Amino acid sequence: MSNHYHHLVFGPSALARQRAKGSYTAYGAQTERGDDGPDELDGREKVIIRAADQFYLSTVTETGWPYVQYRSGPAGFLRVLDDHTLAFADFAGNNQYVTAGNLDANDRVALIVVDYPRRQRVKIYGRATVVEGSADPALLERLRQVPGGTVESRCERSVVISVEAIDWNCTRSIIPRYDQDYVRRMGALYERDAAAREKVLLDRIAELEARLE
Repeated sequence: MSNHYHHLVFGPSALARQRAKGSYTAYGAQTERGDDGPDELDGREKVIIRAADQFYLSTVTETGWPYVQYRSGPAGFLRVLDDHTLAFADFAGNNQYVTAGNLDANDRVALIVVDYPRRQRVKIYGRATVVEGSADPALLERLRQVPGGTVESRCERSVVISVEAIDWNCTRSIIPRYDQDYVRRMGALYERDAAAREKVLLDRIAELEARLE
């Protein structure tokens, strides 16, 4: 397992708390060996990213504060360009330009991508470059293309992220949520395949019985 994430996020104070609370062996001890360097996206990460229609994006303000945005779009708008690179078309917003301005001064970003029905979430750290649409219109047009067609919203620029580190979070605190498209697809599955419907129900019963025990 790569330890690049641990080297990025575990400072002396975090390590001190881990030692005091008994979790250092599970986490901080990873920093005792040299930094493995940037992580690469594997199949599991690519699946959750390509299916995402929303994510949270954090940048660093010039006053030193974190700035978090909620980004949403059609599934697939956050693109996997290769094993080390993500990108998305930046939709026109409220003209505050806080994220773009932050990236002009400090290219560090953090993303959280959540799959609510499956209770999965992944944190991605990276360095982002802002590419104005006028500087590379072909890239922006490429990023506007999604599996369902073309993003109709006005897009001003591209944001390209070089991935540094990846960490999958515990699923315990994720509250499942189901959007209309998910419910529609599950309903179609039930109608099409009675055996599948029965298996889903039996699996759910088994899960609840295990929780009761």
